[in-house]
Amino acid sequence: MVNINTDMGRISITSEVLTYLAGVAATGCFGVKGMIGRSKDGGALQLLRRESMSKGVTVHNNDDGSISLELHIGVDHGVNMGAVSKSIINEVSYKLSRSAGVPVRRVDVYIDTIIG
Repeated sequence: MVNINTDMGRISITSEVLTYLAGVAATGCFGVKGMIGRSKDGGALQLLRRESMSKGVTVHNNDDGSISLELHIGVDHGVNMGAVSKSIINEVSYKLSRSAGVPVRRVDVYIDTIIG
């Protein structure tokens, strides 16, 4: 959970909201097929449906009030993985900063599979 103190009070944003926002931002980028998750027993990778895409995102709260994110994604065959990753990093950082007012220190993108 992230807490933001303002002159009028405190705002608390749960990690679930942040993971959802990050998942929506990432999957909106060109070349991204979807978020990738593992089964609970550490088994095979699976492409997550839109309603559970936040399971491919991990949020870490930093001591300075910022957050760091890990995103596990699947990309389209033939895309430039470096360009897709940079696009995701920029989009996720921007959307979370704009939507939630939370400073983003770091976004790590893990391309777990190529689809198609």
